[in-house]
Amino acid sequence: MELALTGRTALITGASAGIGAEIARVLAAEGCRLHLAARGKERLEELAERLRAVHDVEVHTHPADLRVAADIERLANIDGPLDILVNNAGDVPGGSLTAVDEQAWRQGWELKVFGYINLSRLVYARMKDQGKGVVVNVIGAAGERPDAEYIAGSTANAALMAFTRALGSRSWRDGLRVVGINPGPVATARITELIEKNARFAEIAADFPFGRPAHPREIADMAAFLASDRSGYTTGTVVTIDGGLSLI
Repeated sequence: MELALTGRTALITGASAGIGAEIARVLAAEGCRLHLAARGKERLEELAERLRAVHDVEVHTHPADLRVAADIERLANIDGPLDILVNNAGDVPGGSLTAVDEQAWRQGWELKVFGYINLSRLVYARMKDQGKGVVVNVIGAAGERPDAEYIAGSTANAALMAFTRALGSRSWRDGLRVVGINPGPVATARITELIEKNARFAEIAADFPFGRPAHPREIADMAAFLASDRSGYTTGTVVTIDGGLSLI
């Protein structure tokens, strides 16, 4: 499907690996100019070099920590137009209420919950001035299917689902769209490590729908579609890609 994204500019956070890197690959293949942000400079540069070589697109890298206000400000003020923001950075710790202490809880939320909100606040204002733009929040299906053993992440994701729906419900008045994606298990390094080291997760993985986790490309393709004019009447919506797990 031709998504007509050629020449548009996208900022992707958490872009150095996993879902974020795959979204970068898909948008590069669609002809987007890219701004890639993550904490790991070397991995960002490696990805950027590959994307430039394979797709002949403009790619800029921005080592940044979304817990730091100055880094958020810098990302929100990148040069040139900004058509697409993909909020994807996040590393909320697993564990029960008693296992996750206040410091770990706050640290995880500063990156994901407040990172998404604070960057969106600045970018939204910029897009509003332009009269166009799309914010895509990659959230997580635990917000729909809360897990007491992932309580910090489940609560964070539920908050970001509400944020996406609330902001997206009125964004059309500003010419903007705000949408979300709730991935379930995805074949990333983090999932692989969990399966190898966590007996409970390994047991869950044995019964994944279709016998596998989702491929990052399946999430990335949805992100590209939602960011395109092919999905131009979609806002305030959160799309779940979890093989039906949240319905059980």
